[in-house]
Amino acid sequence: MGHWGILYFRMRVIAGSKRGMRLLSPKTDVSRPITDRVKESLFNVLYKYDLPDGKRAADLFCGVGSLGLEALSRGAEFVVFVEQDPKIIAVLKRNIEKAGFIEESKVIRANAFRVGAPSGFNEEKHDVIFVDPPYAATRDVEEDSKLSELLALLSEQLNPDGIVAVRTDRRTELLEQYGLLEIIERRQWGTMAVTILRKGQNKE
Repeated sequence: MGHWGILYFRMRVIAGSKRGMRLLSPKTDVSRPITDRVKESLFNVLYKYDLPDGKRAADLFCGVGSLGLEALSRGAEFVVFVEQDPKIIAVLKRNIEKAGFIEESKVIRANAFRVGAPSGFNEEKHDVIFVDPPYAATRDVEEDSKLSELLALLSEQLNPDGIVAVRTDRRTELLEQYGLLEIIERRQWGTMAVTILRKGQNKE
């Protein structure tokens, strides 16, 4: 397995029932691990919208599952994890098992730009969707971009009062609206930003 045989603790769950649990990460993980401070700030924003306790979530481009596992630790009912890299998925599944959230999780190997946040056979929609693609994939935010197409798909997979949280480089500014989704908040921490979108209140 080369370097993939070396796992180390890069992140942790910071609150909730699994507070302090360290997450396994592959040594060659090229993702941008979210810091404790940013993750705490993001979930403080979610609390304003009564999330994630008792709600369904999806973690797209999830890596080893930092955001989705944080949501489960804080009381989320169920989380769908979407990741394309099979080697990272192997580590993700170990983290889910370590946290004891196998029954509350579903792992989907797929390109999230193509499938969005599928819910499975029950067709239940999500209350919060985390979108955390590589920064290079979010440089283009215009109406014909991959990100725009993804957000249009997510608006169909989101409950009426649900929200989408998109993490980007701080220099990236999303359009004010993507189909049914409209920006309601934008927060910036260090080199990164998180944009919160919600369905327009006058739209179905």
